[in-house]
Amino acid sequence: MNPKFISVNIGKALLINALFMFASAGAAMVYNFDSGFTPLLISGIVTVIAGAFPFIFVTSAQRSSLQDMFMTIVLSWLLSFVFGMLPYVLWGGEFTLVNAWFESVSGYTTTGSTILTDIEALPKSLLLWRSSTHFIGGLGVIVFLLLVMPDSSPLKLKLSNIELSSISKDGYRYKAGKTVTVITTVYLCLAIALTICLRLEGMSFFDAVNHSFSTVSTGGFSTKNNSIMHFNSIPIQLTIMFFMTLSAMHFGVIYAVFATRSPKPLRQPVTRYYLCVIAALSLLLMLVLRLEGGYESWGKALLDSSFQAISFLTTTGFGQSDNASWPLLANAILLFAAFHCGCSGSTTGGVKADRIYISLKAISSEFKRRLHPSSVFKTKVGQSFISDDGVSAVFMYIVLYIFVHMVSFMAVLLCGADISDAYSGTLASLGNVGPGIGSLGTMGNYSAMPAAAKIIFSIDMFLGRIEIFPFLAVVSMIFDRQK
Repeated sequence: MNPKFISVNIGKALLINALFMFASAGAAMVYNFDSGFTPLLISGIVTVIAGAFPFIFVTSAQRSSLQDMFMTIVLSWLLSFVFGMLPYVLWGGEFTLVNAWFESVSGYTTTGSTILTDIEALPKSLLLWRSSTHFIGGLGVIVFLLLVMPDSSPLKLKLSNIELSSISKDGYRYKAGKTVTVITTVYLCLAIALTICLRLEGMSFFDAVNHSFSTVSTGGFSTKNNSIMHFNSIPIQLTIMFFMTLSAMHFGVIYAVFATRSPKPLRQPVTRYYLCVIAALSLLLMLVLRLEGGYESWGKALLDSSFQAISFLTTTGFGQSDNASWPLLANAILLFAAFHCGCSGSTTGGVKADRIYISLKAISSEFKRRLHPSSVFKTKVGQSFISDDGVSAVFMYIVLYIFVHMVSFMAVLLCGADISDAYSGTLASLGNVGPGIGSLGTMGNYSAMPAAAKIIFSIDMFLGRIEIFPFLAVVSMIFDRQK
């Protein structure tokens, strides 16, 4: 293991966090030095010192191993969580140590769960910092790190291969440097475009920026207690629905649409499947709400059902209505969406549409093989065939994902939570969705959950964001060194 490589690159990640802390402190100055200024300034200075420390005392080393890459990724995320909670702890209020940790992890992993019972009580600078953690986490701590590396660096290829999902990179067909450029370009363009649209539709510039950060990162932190429902605006609702859908789509596909000036890339099988799932869940929810949910208008039922289906499927977690009052079947549909989630190569968590689609195709091929033993059937996605190893990796991840969810579910039950909160909370945390059902629904929060349960949820958020395997690789390395 190369401590020099690991410490220097973690330092870069912390400096990136400090930059956003200072930007939020600058916002506090704009708003008459609100109460978030001092906590953010102190946190920024502490983070800068910690981030600069390796550059002062450690000589950067380019030689690195796969183990170094995994350790860099895991520690960069974990230390971002730790330093990201400092502004909350220093500000006080509802932010106990555990609550500040939970809020920080939720922000960076773009989960959007909150312990706050009164979001609007926070100073604007701290609200901006919450949204900024979404913005950093959506693009990814490591992707920010890759941006400052030269394209010729061999480390760039290694890190991008680990940080970016193995199934997402197949759609890019770009070199490592180009892949990072594609992700960043699409991400920033979506954020700028959404900010402009929301501003034109009546949001203040501050709210537009915050909701833009939360939407394109598929995070879900809002500046309002009632989330999107606060604005009571159909244009805002439709705009956010559109951008949530785009933000959970493969960024390589979005880039290709604009690069080729043609909608042809949208015909990619996984993209079509993802859009069809959105349509199907929205219509199914509409029927349930209209027939059993007390909705008197088909139009209102369709609007609310579409918004919440997209919000859960894309793991954004915004609320346009209170799903705690919805029928059980409607909430069951939302929980399925929280398990399914959006596409690889985007900012979403969860199992992802790619894996679900590949698994369905693999099951179909296996069924045909059983009916016709003498024939050869391969799992095909579009024009590409998926190897048996690739299919096995997909099924292994799904099984591991379900296993982690069930273990977490039982652990939260032991903490004293009821079965609804435990099940939906672990599913929403592992999928980086945010809201669950019942008291953890779209208009609820996690403040009443036991401290131990919040720790478990935060672990689930982290595992869901880095897709489990990098963390397991680091744990395995630690145990191997102890033998």
